[in-house]
Amino acid sequence: MAIDFTLNGKQASVDAAEDTPLLWVVRDRLGLTGTKFGCGIALCGACTVHVDGVAMRSCQTSVGDVAGASVTTIEGLESAEGRALQRAWRELDVVQCGYCQSGQIMQAADLLAATPSPTDEDIDSAMYGNVCRCATYHRIRAGIHRAAEILKA
Repeated sequence: MAIDFTLNGKQASVDAAEDTPLLWVVRDRLGLTGTKFGCGIALCGACTVHVDGVAMRSCQTSVGDVAGASVTTIEGLESAEGRALQRAWRELDVVQCGYCQSGQIMQAADLLAATPSPTDEDIDSAMYGNVCRCATYHRIRAGIHRAAEILKA
């Protein structure tokens, strides 16, 4: 059965069972590998994408659930928040191994869209559940603060 949705601003149609995790459709069927598999149970955040502008875990979101919706992966993150975060990540050398970073940036972009001047508590609350195996949490927090500054300028 064909399931239609918008992916990174372009129409997509996939022939997949409705209960297929969006993560595997994006990675295996559509070839966008920036979204990572981490835990498979929505606890680590490596697979975070935006569905209609809201951060969601693609490992636990079925492709049937996004029929007719707009899905954005790290490859298509063109928002002002996304650009500011990517710039801040480079400026502050946030990344260590990098495996979790697409999920971190996707979650942080959702935070900045809702809360343009987040406090440390806002960041900690929003980013809770996005696991960094290298424990660069202090650099991630600093990157989010820097992205907020970039957005204000």
